[in-house]
Amino acid sequence: MDNKKRIIFTVTNDLATDQRMIRIANTLALAGFWVTLVGRVRKNATPLKQQSFVQHRLKCWFDKGVLFYAEYQLRLFFYLLFAQADIIGAIDADTLLPATLIAKLKGKKLVFDAHEYFTEVPEITHKHVVKHIWQTILNICVPLVNRCYTVGPALAQLFTLQYNKPFDVVYNMPVGKTINPNKPHNRQIIYQGDLNVGRGVAETISAIKHLPVTLVIAGDGPIREDLVALVDELDLSTKVTFLGKIAPEKLHEMTQQSWLGINLLDEVSLSYQYSIANKFFDYVQAHIPALCANFIEYKKLNQQHEVALLCNYQVADIEQAIKQLLSNDFLYQKMVDNCKQAATQWCWQTQEQKLIAIYQSVLHE
Repeated sequence: MDNKKRIIFTVTNDLATDQRMIRIANTLALAGFWVTLVGRVRKNATPLKQQSFVQHRLKCWFDKGVLFYAEYQLRLFFYLLFAQADIIGAIDADTLLPATLIAKLKGKKLVFDAHEYFTEVPEITHKHVVKHIWQTILNICVPLVNRCYTVGPALAQLFTLQYNKPFDVVYNMPVGKTINPNKPHNRQIIYQGDLNVGRGVAETISAIKHLPVTLVIAGDGPIREDLVALVDELDLSTKVTFLGKIAPEKLHEMTQQSWLGINLLDEVSLSYQYSIANKFFDYVQAHIPALCANFIEYKKLNQQHEVALLCNYQVADIEQAIKQLLSNDFLYQKMVDNCKQAATQWCWQTQEQKLIAIYQSVLHE
């Protein structure tokens, strides 16, 4: 164990349901690194499962907003100051500053993993002072990083030009899954993920009011109560079920029992326009088609394998798209067959060697 090179990954979220980071940490641990994943403890936090890597959650007094970010930067700085690491992996802009300071102070390697277009997320993009602060941190820190990577080609190209620093691509694909052959014949639609503004959940609820389908919502977030109120207002309590956060292995089982997945995003957010959501590939692994945002990365992927019906964000368009799949069995089955084919290619097994190569190369720089 003492001969292994040590990587510390830093995130601001809880660790229990972060499927991307669990995959990344597991892959590098199995490749011979000693990996620690650092996050934070949140209220009603889910107990952590034993993994092939070390998990550590920092306790914070504040849970959100400016005070949380200021506190977390300090706590993470002092944690990293006394921790042993050969490589620090900063995940997104909100952990990059303390990671950069410690890497330079202690002479360690630094890798930046940009999960999203951080300064253009809906929570930040219209807050000009906050956006300026985060962009300044990125402008200062990214040029000091040893290696950078992100989740898709469009973002990689954008970041490469913006920071004059090459960004590699490691797609956020799930580990290849097995499928239960006893799939029920139902018309259950599933949404999986955080309940945030601009994710199309409210619009989907409104769209199914007069359709012979049900909707299950697997996730939690700040707009949950608003969504519950909308369901009550539309008298859809028998058609819409809120499941809260679901463990990843149970979520896959539930997803493959569904008929259609929802992956819709509001085009007003540049971060959304450049995104490739986890759920896009999760639906493919479950062999169910999806209603998907009509954005650049999804268009490219759907040209390779037509697994989704690309859809605009309006309620009427969502309703019409669902009606199209309800009335066209041939199109639906074609998409199911395409999912089966794509699932063998769009899986973590095709990405993990690229990830390992990035971290091994850093050690030899």
